[in-house]
Amino acid sequence: MKRLAFALAVVFIPLPAIAADLVMVEQEGCYWCAQWDKEIAHIYPNTDEGQRAPLRRVDLRDLPDDITFTSPPVFTPTFVLVDNGHELARMEGYAGDQFFWFLLGRMLDENGIPPPPEPARLPKPQARDEL
Repeated sequence: MKRLAFALAVVFIPLPAIAADLVMVEQEGCYWCAQWDKEIAHIYPNTDEGQRAPLRRVDLRDLPDDITFTSPPVFTPTFVLVDNGHELARMEGYAGDQFFWFLLGRMLDENGIPPPPEPARLPKPQARDEL
């Protein structure tokens, strides 16, 4: 009986979800950072990618101590996928919105960042004559 209880307990232990962030390394006067802001920043939080990896912005000259980069960022913008303070992947530069979304999607998928949960869907309302 104890073995059965242990087996059930192990099966139902929730696994920790990956809580990734997309860290944007930028600096003042960066033309491509401004271009990203113009084309992407305002919609990013509302996208599936933005739900999978919320954006955190940091300055190139004042990198945070709570992130372990595989190597110091040099170019801006640099987008670093971070989980629990450790770099998983990075994208250096910004070459336009289509290339950004493609590379970001690949980074998220290759690192097992799950898609956001599907929103609950309400049943389609019936027409009055169907009632």
